[in-house]
Amino acid sequence: MIRKTCLMFVNPDCHDEYKRRHDQLWDSMSRLLSSHGVSNYSIHLFSEQNLLFSYAEIENEEQWAAIADTEICKEWWAYMKDIMQSNADNSPVSRDLKEVFYLK
Repeated sequence: MIRKTCLMFVNPDCHDEYKRRHDQLWDSMSRLLSSHGVSNYSIHLFSEQNLLFSYAEIENEEQWAAIADTEICKEWWAYMKDIMQSNADNSPVSRDLKEVFYLK
């Protein structure tokens, strides 16, 4: 199991909408994540900075990367692009974080 973390950026006036959309996460997106080895996925908001911190446990990097190539993921990105910083392909602007400490 690999712990995967990153930062993303939500628009200042869209915090509630971001949460609402994730509270209503599509079943197809949930199944996609599970089928690609993702578990214990959570996203946390640092509202003062409009930052999102995501944490997921993944089985391997290849399965994780393959999610981006699916139609469901591309549809989700298009759905979310109006409320967060996004790249030209609609993927969220994100920065991977390096783990510097873990207590088991």
